[in-house]
Amino acid sequence: MYQRRHEQAKKHNHTMDLRIKSFEDYQEKYQYSVEDPESFWGEIAQNFYWRKPWKKTLEWNFTDPKVTWFKGGKLNITENCLDRHLATRGNQPAIIWESNSPDEPSQTITYKVLHEQVCRFANVLKRNGAKKGDRICIYMPMIPELAIAVLACARIGAIHSVVFGGFSAQSIADRINDAQCNIVVTTDGAFRGNKEIPLKATVDDALIQCPSVERVIVSTRTRTPVFMLKGRDCWWEDEVKLVSADCPAEEMDSEDMLFILYTSGSTGKPKGVVHTVGGYMVYSSYTFANVFQYEEGQTHFCTADIGWITGHSYIVYGPLACGATTLMFEGIPTYPDAGRFWDIVEKHKVNILYTAPTAIRSLMSFGDQFVEGKDLSSLKVLGSVGEPINEEAWNWYNEKIGKGLCPIVDTWWQTETGGILISPIANVTKTKPAYATLPLPGVQPILVDENGVEIEGNGVSGNLCIKFPWPSIIRTTYGDHERCRQTYFSTYKNLYFTGDGCMRDEDGYYRITGRVDDVINVSGHRIGTAEVENAINMHLGVVESAVVGYPHDIKGQGIYAYVICEKHVGDTDLTRKDILATVTRIIGPIAKPDKIQFVSGLPKTRSGKIMRRILRKVAEGDTGNLGDTSTLLDPSVVDEIKAGAL
Repeated sequence: MYQRRHEQAKKHNHTMDLRIKSFEDYQEKYQYSVEDPESFWGEIAQNFYWRKPWKKTLEWNFTDPKVTWFKGGKLNITENCLDRHLATRGNQPAIIWESNSPDEPSQTITYKVLHEQVCRFANVLKRNGAKKGDRICIYMPMIPELAIAVLACARIGAIHSVVFGGFSAQSIADRINDAQCNIVVTTDGAFRGNKEIPLKATVDDALIQCPSVERVIVSTRTRTPVFMLKGRDCWWEDEVKLVSADCPAEEMDSEDMLFILYTSGSTGKPKGVVHTVGGYMVYSSYTFANVFQYEEGQTHFCTADIGWITGHSYIVYGPLACGATTLMFEGIPTYPDAGRFWDIVEKHKVNILYTAPTAIRSLMSFGDQFVEGKDLSSLKVLGSVGEPINEEAWNWYNEKIGKGLCPIVDTWWQTETGGILISPIANVTKTKPAYATLPLPGVQPILVDENGVEIEGNGVSGNLCIKFPWPSIIRTTYGDHERCRQTYFSTYKNLYFTGDGCMRDEDGYYRITGRVDDVINVSGHRIGTAEVENAINMHLGVVESAVVGYPHDIKGQGIYAYVICEKHVGDTDLTRKDILATVTRIIGPIAKPDKIQFVSGLPKTRSGKIMRRILRKVAEGDTGNLGDTSTLLDPSVVDEIKAGAL
C-alpha cells in the first residue's frame, strides 16, 4: 500500500487531498488525530515524496525533551516544493514578486524557472565552500533572491538562518557567532518605503567580530556603492554564470536540521529555534492547505517578511509544497500611500490575504478613502497573524476588505511551533471576532493554573500549554538544548508551555489574552524586555532600566522604558534620542522604546527584584490600584514614578 501511494505522490501532487471539507469532517479528523496521532500523521505524510519510507512515525518525551517524527525517513524538502511539480505545473507561477516601487514591473517566476534558479544558486553555494550541515546566514530584503537562497540551502542540506533586514550589525554578529555561519548571503542595499537601507555596509560592520565567516555573496538591488573585500566577497550575478543549473538534491534524514530562526526570549540573548526537515514540511503544508482552503490556481499573498517564521512557513515552504502561487512584496503597506495592499490585491487578483493586526490598524487609521474604488472582488479568504486581533480591527477587515463575504482566519502560533496551531478553517469553522477558535487536527491544547493543574470545562482562563507533539514542534535551541528544556518544557511537567495566557469560552473557543512572561508583542514580533534593557544599559550614563509593555493603538503593545541615569538629565529630549540611537544600533529600530521616563529609582522588593507589575500599571495609566507598596525597599519611588508618568 505504502509503495503504491509513494509512487502516486511522485507522479502527482496529492496535496489537495489534505483539505478538510466540512465541520463534521473537521470533528471526525480531529477525533482521529487525537485517538491515533501516528496513523493520522502517517497518512498525511504519504502525500509527499520520500526517497525512503520512515520506520516509525513518532517517538517522544517532553522531559528531555526529545521529539522524533518519521524516524528513518529520507527526503529533500525542495524536491517536494519544486521537482515534483515540474511535470504538471512547470509553467505555472510559483512566485509573483511585487517591488517596493509601484513603478517597477512585477516579476512572475514559474516553477520551472524557480527550480532552475534554485539549482544554480545551490551550485554557487557549493562552489563557495558550502556543504551539508553548514550554517548560512541570509540577510536580504524581500526580493526573489531571498526565497531562492533559502531553497538553495535546503537543496544542498545546508542550514539557513535568515536574519530580518531591519536588524543591526550587532544583532547579525550575535546570530552569526551563535550558529558559527561560514557564509553570508546579502545584497548591496534594500528599498523600504522612501528609504534606502545599506545592508552590505551593515554586514561589513558585523563581520569585524565574526571569524567563522569565509565568504559573502552579494546580490545587486539598489546599486549602492559597496566595499568588496578581495578573497571574501563576491557578486551573486558573476557567480551564477560560472555554474550549471543541474544540482541533484541532497538526501536528508527526516530529523536533519532545516533551519535556525532566532527569536527573542526573556533573557537578553536571542535563542536559535531549530526546525527539522520532515515534520516541518508535513505540518507547514498541511496547515497551509487547510486553514486557507487553498484551491488550485489561486494566488496567496502573505504580507510578512521571510525574516520571520510566517514568511518561512506561509510564503516559501507551505505554499510551494502545495504547488501554490505565492506573492512576495518588497515594500510596506503605506508606500506610496495607504492603498498599496489593495492595489496589489486588484493588480494580481489576490484570492487569499494573510496579514498582521498591526497593518490592519495602521491602514484603518488612514481612513476608508484608500480602500474605496479598489476592486477587491477576487478575495476569498482573509487571515490575521502575529498577535490577537482586536474586535474593532476584525470588524473593519471583515466589512471594508472582505465585504462580509470572506471568512477571517485569526491564526495563533509561534516561531517555535513552525505552523498554525489554533485557527478557524476557512468556510468550515464558524468564526468569532478576536477568537483563534479551535485547535487544528493533531493539536492538543490544555489550560493550566499557576501550579500546572489542568483547568477543565468551558468559560475558563489559564496558561496555554500543549500536551502532545505535532510534527513541526521545536526540536532544540541551537547549541543549547538545556535552554530549550528550561524555556518550554520545565515550567509544567510533561507539557509544552506557550508563554501565553488564554481563555476558553462557553463554545470551547480559544481566545489568546497575551504573554504571561517578560516578552512584549510589538507589531506581532516578540521582543524580550531583558534584551531592550541590556541595550539601554549600554548607553553612557545609564545606571539601570526597566522595560514593560503597554497598550498601543497601532502596534498592539508599545515599549515603555523607565531609566535611571548617573546624574540629573538636563536635556531630556536629547538624552531620549541618544538612548533610542543606542537601542537601534544594538538591536535594530524594531526595539526602540515608544516612551522613556527618567526616574531616580525603581520599585524593588527587599531582595532586589523589580516589581514590574507596578511599572506595567503606571505605563497603562491605571494608577488607582497598585496594591500594597509598603513591602518595597523604598515605597516613595512609586509616588515619584506616578507623578512623572508620560
